[in-house]
Amino acid sequence: MKPTDFSYYLTSFLSKYLPSEVGAGKNTIASYRDTFILFLTFLKDVKGIPADRLTLDMVTKDITVQYLEWTENERRCSAATRNVRLAAIHSFAHFLQYQHPDNLLEWQRILSIPAKKTEKKTINYLTLDGIKLLLKMPDQSTPVGRRDLALLTLLYDSGARVQELIDLTPSQIRFDKPYQVKLIRKGSKARIVPLMEPTKLLLNRYMDEQRLEESSANMHPLFFNKRKQKLTRAGVNYILAKYKDRAREKDNSLVPAVLTCHCLRHSKAMHLLQAGVNLVYIRDILGHCSVQVTEIYAKADSRQKREAIEKAYTDVTPKEAPVWHRNDNLLDWLKNFNR
Repeated sequence: MKPTDFSYYLTSFLSKYLPSEVGAGKNTIASYRDTFILFLTFLKDVKGIPADRLTLDMVTKDITVQYLEWTENERRCSAATRNVRLAAIHSFAHFLQYQHPDNLLEWQRILSIPAKKTEKKTINYLTLDGIKLLLKMPDQSTPVGRRDLALLTLLYDSGARVQELIDLTPSQIRFDKPYQVKLIRKGSKARIVPLMEPTKLLLNRYMDEQRLEESSANMHPLFFNKRKQKLTRAGVNYILAKYKDRAREKDNSLVPAVLTCHCLRHSKAMHLLQAGVNLVYIRDILGHCSVQVTEIYAKADSRQKREAIEKAYTDVTPKEAPVWHRNDNLLDWLKNFNR
């Protein structure tokens, strides 16, 4: 059977346009792929259109809206998940505007579908005391405990994303002053993040113990499991959850029941902000594309807001209370008032 134009353009979009022209990371590409797997499933099961019969002229705004409603109503997906699916279709429509302009009006109609408003969640982060408690939990008398302490300390100190952490190699750590780590995020975009002396010492000890400072280990995963394989996202989350549970046994007021690796990133950002670090520097450390993204931490920091208000506050209230406040019998005062 002759391939359809839809299969041709979708294959080109996922295998060439996203990785080569956009520079999308593998997780983004996988998410977009899943969106179209579900889209093809919807068309086959609900609309009776098999994948080998699907052509571009069948992809319309109406079909797209029905697909999004199906993900919410039939698959019980959240509005946030719906928006992720829509973002993938928007990207595909943007690609088609230039690759297949014959149907330009329909692509623009698809691009006009708005994302749904979602509830903005509050930022979950640990206090400095919470971080200190968490980092006390690994048993430093064992190799696994020393690895986990180095991992969690680096995750917090660098503000790294989980994927950035598990992709690290020894060659990306600089032990000469100024100490720093090179983090590479999606799209192969790199940033340099300073490391503090205690973090450097922990990493130095861990890498020396695991013989990772040898030149032959330069491209070996910095953190690995018992099989010498690079840790996965699930593996890092498991490590954090293990020590989170131990910390909660010590003091559950300092460590929340739900704690993710991204919470450590949030914690680092909030602590920098509370220490007076400029938002522009925090943006660069976290690798945000815009300072507007970093501003969520300033909006979330109620303590800093209160301190700023208290610092700028001028007392304008009267120093003396009204006369009737000093009257023992308010009723008598009211009867004699203005006579």
